[in-house]
Amino acid sequence: MSDWQYEQEVSAIENIIEQIESGDLPLEAVFDEFAIAVDKLQACEKFLKQGQDRLTLLVETLRDDSDPEF
Repeated sequence: MSDWQYEQEVSAIENIIEQIESGDLPLEAVFDEFAIAVDKLQACEKFLKQGQDRLTLLVETLRDDSDPEF
């Protein structure tokens, strides 16, 4: 997963949505593609949460460093 990229995952999800919305896929393929999209969305959500946690930690560190009582 070292070559995993958020932007590529979002693009893949968009492509899956387009395929599903086209109505050209058989029902079984719709279910399969939907499951893939859900997995990708969960990975993206995890990535964003980790980024948010890192930013929160950095902001807290900056606040602590600028605290005049320290």
